[in-house]
Amino acid sequence: MKRIELCDLTIGYGRRILLDCVSAAIDAGLLVALLGRNGTGKSTLLRAVAGLEKPLAGEIRLCGRPLRELPPQELAQIVSFVTTEKIRIANLTCREAVALGRAPYTDWLGRLDDADCRAVEHALAVVGMAAFAEKAMDRLSDGEAQRVMIARALAQDTPLILLDEPTAFLDMPNRYEVCTLLRRLAHDEGKCILFSTHELDIALALCDAVALIDSPQLHLLPVGKMVRSGLIERLFDSETVAFDAGTCKVTMRR
Repeated sequence: MKRIELCDLTIGYGRRILLDCVSAAIDAGLLVALLGRNGTGKSTLLRAVAGLEKPLAGEIRLCGRPLRELPPQELAQIVSFVTTEKIRIANLTCREAVALGRAPYTDWLGRLDDADCRAVEHALAVVGMAAFAEKAMDRLSDGEAQRVMIARALAQDTPLILLDEPTAFLDMPNRYEVCTLLRRLAHDEGKCILFSTHELDIALALCDAVALIDSPQLHLLPVGKMVRSGLIERLFDSETVAFDAGTCKVTMRR
């Protein structure tokens, strides 16, 4: 059962509660955008699902198993996490960067067998970076580097993929390309993909569902229902931002 389940989950830091007793489930084959204002818990939620932050209360279940019961190596075979960190290591080739995703399956020396090598080549091909396999990471554009990081997550061969702002630092064409790639991976590869973003128009155009943080609540709805719910208008109702439900566009008010 490839899914992410949040069961009466409460997360936060210090005395601040970001999400309070929320429950939701995301199934395989879906691309889900995590939306919300800055500081409302998008990154904290992703880190909690990745096992990097401990919830204050409640439970996270991955593929039907409680996260807290998963040993590190087994967890690394279930969920992969693409952060906003840029990897620009000189002399590290794209193939070598993607091969790091095979760490949960290799021996203590990190040696790759034939199956590992095939997984790396497949991941590079899927994201359209096979021709860049020998190119150094520090010589890539931001869009190319982001594709390599997604390839690393694919090589990790996990049913669940989390991404924190994967379109940050990218120009508009690359934003659409990356999100279109994520959609294809969810639909064609059967991955369960959750990513945080500020690109509301792209999220509503390409995603299957939206997880909207309206702290301390989390609303998870298919895109069409989310647009009709009025929740997005309420979140973006301010003196500076306007949301048009008809066109799914966010504009800045003068």
